[in-house]
Amino acid sequence: MKIVVVFKWLKNPEDARVGADGSIDWRGARMAVSDDDPAAIQVAGELAGTGGEIVGLTIGDGDAAWAAARGASSTVIVTDAQSNPDAAVTGAVLAAGVRRIGDADVVLIGDSAWDYGVSVALAGQLGWTALAGVSSATMNGERLRATRKFGDAIQVIEVARPAVLGVTASRAEKDPPSMKVVLAARKKPQIKVTLADLGVTQSSTLISRGTKLPDTPAAKIIDGSNPTSAATQLVTALGTEGVL
Repeated sequence: MKIVVVFKWLKNPEDARVGADGSIDWRGARMAVSDDDPAAIQVAGELAGTGGEIVGLTIGDGDAAWAAARGASSTVIVTDAQSNPDAAVTGAVLAAGVRRIGDADVVLIGDSAWDYGVSVALAGQLGWTALAGVSSATMNGERLRATRKFGDAIQVIEVARPAVLGVTASRAEKDPPSMKVVLAARKKPQIKVTLADLGVTQSSTLISRGTKLPDTPAAKIIDGSNPTSAATQLVTALGTEGVL
């Protein structure tokens, strides 16, 4: 089984600078790992077992050894591709990377709260079945058995291969690799390709006009020096908001 793990496919929004006019400056932002990336490669390890192959796939200027330090045998890097506000564009680049790797049985990618659309766009470009919100996965014969939380319930779904699984983390990475492991991982094969090599472009008709916080009512602060009065005010406020 060949498993492709996509990692660090977008920039950390916390690094962006938002101007007074709502414009966003991404020049100081770098590709950053989210909590979902370690979860995705952990699921890859569970699926690979002792005989599967894990291949990392990334774009831009992230740490190319990240996946290798966590079990990937090699990494494909699209060196001149950058994250794009149009998820379809990023999905097309990643899909081209998956096709370049070839013969993949499953692609794992973090759902990432930063941009939910990329995992779905990637699956659409490949024409594969997609499942989002996956927390774990195993093989059941020739089919993938994925577990995910759906509302208050736990779903177990079986799908045929090939498929794209969007993985959601329940916690931060528990045991990151040591520096010794990271240094050794840098010696693993890295295949660097360009957009031209893949035959794709990053042209998009989507234009970001600006960003602003949503309009929200002002917070109501209750003085807690008098507990009885504070409790009465809290109940009244909750009733006014329709919570009670």
